[in-house]
Amino acid sequence: MYHKGEVTYEPLPLPDRVQMAEVDAVVAAEAFRDYMRKRHSVRHYDTRPVPEAVVAACIEAAATAPSGANHQPWHFVAISDPEVKARIRAAAEEEEKDFYAGGGGDEWLSALEPIGTGASKPHLTDAPWLIVVFAQRYGVTQDGARYKNYYVPESVGIATGFLIAALHHAGLVCLEHTPNPMKFLPELCGRPAHEKAVMILPVGYPAPDATVPAVAKRKKPRSEILTVMRPRAEPR
Repeated sequence: MYHKGEVTYEPLPLPDRVQMAEVDAVVAAEAFRDYMRKRHSVRHYDTRPVPEAVVAACIEAAATAPSGANHQPWHFVAISDPEVKARIRAAAEEEEKDFYAGGGGDEWLSALEPIGTGASKPHLTDAPWLIVVFAQRYGVTQDGARYKNYYVPESVGIATGFLIAALHHAGLVCLEHTPNPMKFLPELCGRPAHEKAVMILPVGYPAPDATVPAVAKRKKPRSEILTVMRPRAEPR
C-alpha cells in the first residue's frame, strides 16, 4: 500500500460535513433503522444478472470503513464465473457434510434447526455473484517490506458490515457464509498466502419464491441491546 516511511501525520480540514438539524437527524436515523429492518439474509436467488458496476460500487463503499492504523487489511474478490462458483460450492458442501453429520456438535446443530440450514448450498451457484472477503494477516509495502496490521478481525468485520448495508441499499440480497476451513480459496482467487478468507457473500436478487425462516424476524428489543448512561441531575 505504501512505501516504507513515506506517510507522515498531516491534519486536513474535515473534507465533508453531513450534519443536520436535530429534528432532521431523528427522522433520518429512524428512517434508516426502518429501512435496515427490511434487510434479510436470503438463500433463494434469482439467476438474473447483476451489473458488475453495482457490485464494484458496493465494495468501494465497504472500503471506506475505518480500520486499525488505517491499514485497511481487507481484499474483496467478486466472482461471476460459473465454473469457479461451482468449485466453491463443491468444496463448501464437502465441509458441510461433515459438519451436519455431527462435526458441528449437538449444541450448534440444535441452534441451527430453526434456521433450516443443511449441507446443500445451491445459493453458491444460483447467485450471480459471490464476494469472497479476505483478511490480511499482515501488509506488504510497494517495496516488498512486511508490516503489521492492527485489529484485523474488527476492521474486516466493520468493512463487511458496510458491504452488507451497501448491497441492501442497492436493492440486492446476500447471505453470510463463513468458510471453514476452505483453505483453497486464496489460491483459487489469486490471493497471497497471508490473506485468509473469512466470508463468502452470495449476492443477487431474491427469487420470486424466496423465503426466510420465521425466527429471523425475531430481534432483541431495545431494552436488551441498549443501555443509556445520562448525566446525573445536579443536586439542589
